[in-house]
Amino acid sequence: MNDAVSISTNILAGKISAIQITQIALNNIAARNDELNCFTTITAETALHDAENIDREIREGKNPGVLGGVPFAVKNLFDIAGLTTLAGAKINAENLPATQDATAVTRLKKAGAVLVGALNMDEYAYGFVTENAHYGATRNPHNLQRVAGGSSGGSAAAVAGGLVPFTLGSDTNGSIRVPAALCGIFGFKPTYGRLSRAGVKLFSSSLDHIGHFANSVRDIATIFDVLQGEDEKDPVCTNRPIEKCLPQINNDISQMRIAIADDYFTQKAESAVLTAVQTVANALNVTEYVTIPEAKIARAAAFVITACEGANLHLEELQTRPQDFDFATRERFLAGALIPNHWYIQAQKFRSWYRDQVRELFANIDIIIAPTTPITAPLIGQQMMILDGEEILIRPHLGLFTQPLSLIGLPVLSVPINQENSLPLGVQLIAKPYHEALILQVAAVLESQGIVSNKKTQI
Repeated sequence: MNDAVSISTNILAGKISAIQITQIALNNIAARNDELNCFTTITAETALHDAENIDREIREGKNPGVLGGVPFAVKNLFDIAGLTTLAGAKINAENLPATQDATAVTRLKKAGAVLVGALNMDEYAYGFVTENAHYGATRNPHNLQRVAGGSSGGSAAAVAGGLVPFTLGSDTNGSIRVPAALCGIFGFKPTYGRLSRAGVKLFSSSLDHIGHFANSVRDIATIFDVLQGEDEKDPVCTNRPIEKCLPQINNDISQMRIAIADDYFTQKAESAVLTAVQTVANALNVTEYVTIPEAKIARAAAFVITACEGANLHLEELQTRPQDFDFATRERFLAGALIPNHWYIQAQKFRSWYRDQVRELFANIDIIIAPTTPITAPLIGQQMMILDGEEILIRPHLGLFTQPLSLIGLPVLSVPINQENSLPLGVQLIAKPYHEALILQVAAVLESQGIVSNKKTQI
């Protein structure tokens, strides 16, 4: 059973119990978490109790939900009732436990999913590697000497390592897509505001998305459909359209207009990265190219907005407890606090212009293909990389191709390209806002052709 929907189907059919599946997940966590360092908290007792309730409902002839009995875990910035929400920070460990689950967690539980714990991340979600100074580095299941990516590194590694079938993460500048690519799984960032962030510790309010990781397109679509729906607790998730994507997935993309992002998205990338993009394009018979205008400036604007908004959330702690931050996080927040106001205003003005330019592109194109990361997973502790003959820092540049898309909240799925005898790579499938179904339809075609897949053994 490699995916969440299959697990739920088999549980409902009585081929295996929710208790058994949950125990398998807990056993896998016990066996591999010490080496991977995905989990910061394991909720074994509660998970077994919830699984027992699922089995009882099935015995009583009830349907527990589309995810009935499926184990999952969440990035530790999602509130879990009874647990302190760490958000990867030492400072937050002193906070009182959450009194209720985040909306996303609640919706998954209502669909029958069984929560087994909280997952490691970069402190305050500010990073691309999940080398957390307080809770340790999460390791890539494909190579334990390499990073899992970040900031949702624990979420990606838990799925890629076979600990759970799916997880929740968050994406500000690429924090779902980068670890999904480096770990060789599917990572989905829906349109900004489409999924509720209520009960989630924010990093940069105008950029933060929540999303999820899974092993298959069907799982991604199913989980997305469960998570959809407006939420009065989240001011950016009200009056949002609900569109069930799973029923729309088929192999007919003959009328789809697809193009490859060129210019900025072909620079500063390893050759294998560009080959992965071309592999996807060839499978879809795509020959058209499109230039996303001023993507480099868009990335710069994303840096400014992220730094300013993130620093503003933590000014008091930066002044009173600077020694309790991860050094790298503290320095970035301090730099953000010093950015002049007019820079932030100018970045927001550019953002509005840029949104209009990209909207015009999507008048003639349905899907854009682009690389997810410029390289495969670097070594833990590695600081520099060489791209196009230039030595550059790894941490900020892992988001080279994800940040220009986050700035205007576009829906994006990173699909895994797992080549033999090499580390995985990811390719982004990008659509205009609220057109997630188009992305998933293209991904399903690629999956059916064997172009994208997760080669790791799962539950």
